[in-house]
Amino acid sequence: MATLAEIRAKLQAQDSRPSGGSQTGDNAIFAHWNISEGSSATLRFLPDADESNTFFWKERQMIRLSFPGVKGQDENKPVMVQVPCVEMWGEQCPVHAEIRPWFKDPALEDTARKYWKKRSYIFNGFVTDNESTEDNIPENPIRRFVISPQIYKIISSALMDPEFEEIPTDYEAGTDFKIMKSSKGGYADYSTSNWSRRSRGLDQTERDAIAANGLYNLNDFLPKKPDADHLNAIFEMFEASVNGELYDVDRFGSFYRPYGVDAPTGAAKVTPAPAAQVAAPVAPVAEAAPVAAAPVAPAAPVAPAPVTPPPAPAPAPAPAADSGTAPSAEDILAAIRNRK
Repeated sequence: MATLAEIRAKLQAQDSRPSGGSQTGDNAIFAHWNISEGSSATLRFLPDADESNTFFWKERQMIRLSFPGVKGQDENKPVMVQVPCVEMWGEQCPVHAEIRPWFKDPALEDTARKYWKKRSYIFNGFVTDNESTEDNIPENPIRRFVISPQIYKIISSALMDPEFEEIPTDYEAGTDFKIMKSSKGGYADYSTSNWSRRSRGLDQTERDAIAANGLYNLNDFLPKKPDADHLNAIFEMFEASVNGELYDVDRFGSFYRPYGVDAPTGAAKVTPAPAAQVAAPVAPVAEAAPVAAAPVAPAAPVAPAPVTPPPAPAPAPAPAADSGTAPSAEDILAAIRNRK
């Protein structure tokens, strides 16, 4: 297990470098977003079973691709597909290589934000107190937590405080974390969540649970790293999404598909992505993450051919500053191709 000093050093290195209602079918995941407004839940984070992980969490980066419907099925019901961003593994993402320049164009900025990667953070540990009722509690008390960037920032920022003397996952002198849910602007807000002011050693029941069940290897709950074919499919799905096309099961279903859509029986047809889109170096730019209207609870870990729950209807795009109307998909694609 890494020391607190090692965690601080790695967090500081990350901060100094440029950075580019959900359902779960797994009751091991504690759905903290379902606790009642005005209530709290106390967690005790545990180390990652992977001892090579400096942190006690893993970061997940996903791209959301929206489609107006599914070709040959319900063509009028919008669907969402989540795909992994390979920047999670320190590699070139063809989607982000494409959309980074869009932030310089006011007519494309809103579209760029729509396709920018969404981060979440995977932890494991105990739920030591929950003021809300939880159904279907698993037998194994060691749970997994999918934490939003808002809560993660509170967790990681406190670790840099020199008054934080012990790593919070220490069995003898660790610290509990309280998630507190309130409301701001009509949306859930977790900004008052914080670490306990007192350290606490794990009790015998908690130690016995670790001995009996073991810790989770958090790598097991990250999406599978895309190979070349999957990466080509991701980029073609992105182009189809920008162009407002229907989701094509025959073309993409063997790679990634929406919730409730079965995999096709035939082989998928995906053409290779242009080499420059995959191999071009990532320009060091500050990450211009989208400003979400509301914190969205992250989806369950992605399987090799992941299935994504259907999204809520998306708000209409903001009008372009110069023309008073949002650019069409054809205008966006034309602007991209003209630059090339």
